[in-house]
Amino acid sequence: MISQEAKNVMAFMSTMKVPNIRDLPIGLLRQGLEHMMSFSQPPLGCKFEKVESGGPDALWVNASPRTDKSTILYLHGGAYSMGSSHTHAGITGVLSELTQTRVLSVDYRLAPENPHPAAVEDAVSAYCWLLDQGVAAKSIVVGGDSAGGGLTFSTMIALKNKKVRLPAAVFALSPWVDLALTGETITTKADIDPMITLSGAYYMVELYANDADVRLPLISPLYADLKGLPPVLIHVGTSEMLHSDSLRMAKALQKAGVDCVIKEWEDLFHVFQSVVFLPEARTANEEIAVFIKSHINKS
Repeated sequence: MISQEAKNVMAFMSTMKVPNIRDLPIGLLRQGLEHMMSFSQPPLGCKFEKVESGGPDALWVNASPRTDKSTILYLHGGAYSMGSSHTHAGITGVLSELTQTRVLSVDYRLAPENPHPAAVEDAVSAYCWLLDQGVAAKSIVVGGDSAGGGLTFSTMIALKNKKVRLPAAVFALSPWVDLALTGETITTKADIDPMITLSGAYYMVELYANDADVRLPLISPLYADLKGLPPVLIHVGTSEMLHSDSLRMAKALQKAGVDCVIKEWEDLFHVFQSVVFLPEARTANEEIAVFIKSHINKS
């Protein structure tokens, strides 16, 4: 049984679902996400600093008094067309507080103004910028949610192809890893997902892929060669259309010999961890923090 607070959030989200988001300007969709995410606030005393991270703008999020260089590189969700470091300040602030580690939250370029491969290029640039700043790869954990979770894996593939040393670990919350939308739950859970619609998913694929093959590994990392990736933690709710994306990605990672743990959260919705005041979110984020702390090198 999920909490009454979670049930209330899911009911609210259901009232916000738009039957055909193609009818709305992208700017209005972005404003809607900003409004929805504004209910999740970072911890009191959390500090924010804008920075140019080797190309893309980014936001340092720091709720820790520590001064070491260890860093969580965070890639926000929003279907590659919405969201920002500011919309996700709640979850990045909480993760910073729980891990006592600073977070670099990247404002990668968004579609449709900047379709693939802009997001991957920016994420790679931000990671390499951290290395150039003297942050050791073993002191970096990379993570993200939804599209940012998929982008996390695409970034690992791009870095591996460039023979750049990979981070200590990776975490992904409800990652969108198959933009071909072939997962079983894309259809079987369409009626119970309070956030995503099938027509909306197809529309966002069009905006981001921009006529490219959606099964390209850097667009849909489910189809990539995953050998050699660092340890992975995946969290997913069972009441979301992307449930099978996470299940298949975990299976593919394990088949490739990657140390991957997946946690399924019964009856919970897409990226519930970002609604930081929910009791389930607190528990999940504490578990994610334990994973991060168990792999990151504090030096």
